[in-house]
Amino acid sequence: MAGVLHAIQLSAKGLTIQRKKMNVVAENLANAETTKTADGGPYQRKRLLVREAKEAGNFDSFLRQADTPLARTHPEHKLGNSFKVREDSELASVEAKQVEQKDSFKLIYDPTHPEADEEGYVKLPDIDIITEMVDMMVASRAYEANTTAIAASKKMVKDALDI
Repeated sequence: MAGVLHAIQLSAKGLTIQRKKMNVVAENLANAETTKTADGGPYQRKRLLVREAKEAGNFDSFLRQADTPLARTHPEHKLGNSFKVREDSELASVEAKQVEQKDSFKLIYDPTHPEADEEGYVKLPDIDIITEMVDMMVASRAYEANTTAIAASKKMVKDALDI
C-alpha cells in the first residue's frame, strides 16, 4: 500500500512543478513587450529548470547498484521470497529552480518609441510567443498525465480496499 501512496506523492510533486512552469510561461507572455522594468532594462525571459535533487540518489547510482543482468534470474525473483522495498528517502526527488536569461533581448528600430535610444532602437525582451505557447502545452499535457496517474493510483487503493 505504501508504494501506491508514494506514487501519489511523486505525481503531486509533478503537479506542483508543472503549475510553476505554467506560471513562468504566463509571466513571460504577459511581459513579452515590457521594455522597462524596475531594474531599468527590458524584461528578462524566465525559465524553470527541473532536475533531480542532489540529496537523493540518482538513477545512475541505482542502475550501477543493480547487479542482475536480464539474462539470468535473481534468487529474490523466485516465488516465496520477499522483495526489498526502497524507503522514500532512497527514491529520487526533483527540484525546480527559476532562472532568468540575462542580457537577452531583441533590438527593434522604432525611433518614435519613448524607450528608443539615440539611434532609434528599442530593446525588447527576447520572448518568442510560439516557444512560450509550446512550453505551455507541454506543461499542460504533463499536468494532465500526473492527474491521470493520481486517479489510477486512487483507483488501485480503492480496489485493494474492496478485496
